[in-house]
Amino acid sequence: MNVFFYIAAAVAIISTLMVITRKHPVHALLYLIVSFMAVAIIFFQLGAPFVAALEIVLYAGAIVVLFIFVVMMLNLGRETSLQEKTWLNLATWLLPGVLGAILLIELIYLISTQPNETLTIAEIEPKAVALSLFGPYVIGVELSAMLLMAGVIGAAHIGRRTIKHYHRFLQEETK
Repeated sequence: MNVFFYIAAAVAIISTLMVITRKHPVHALLYLIVSFMAVAIIFFQLGAPFVAALEIVLYAGAIVVLFIFVVMMLNLGRETSLQEKTWLNLATWLLPGVLGAILLIELIYLISTQPNETLTIAEIEPKAVALSLFGPYVIGVELSAMLLMAGVIGAAHIGRRTIKHYHRFLQEETK
């Protein structure tokens, strides 16, 4: 195997461990983006540039945007906005930046040293993709759809707060 494969794999493992161990969701999202980029580099090295592009567009783009939407939906108040301002320092962005720079240098090197070969492109019709997704892979498609829906419902439930109103005479909680 190529040494660049092992570098990308190490970056993916380190950033994934950082996703798991971070207390702040924004920090975890930064490392999650780096992890997705490292996996995309691995796919690119294994000869699957389309899967690498999908990894970046779908996961590092759409799924992380969904996670950021959930974090914004929670909107934990004024103390959270003050805390977010303190996150805009060099220490917060240093390790994800270094890991991302390693991946960028590796990708530039891989693209520049790749031989100019003519690729044979097999044309696949959308109907064939749809038949495979809703044929033998229907359980995977449905499970991922249910997982995403459960995440959205869970985020909405966690983000919903009951506002406590006190009547000035009774001093009891009303909803």
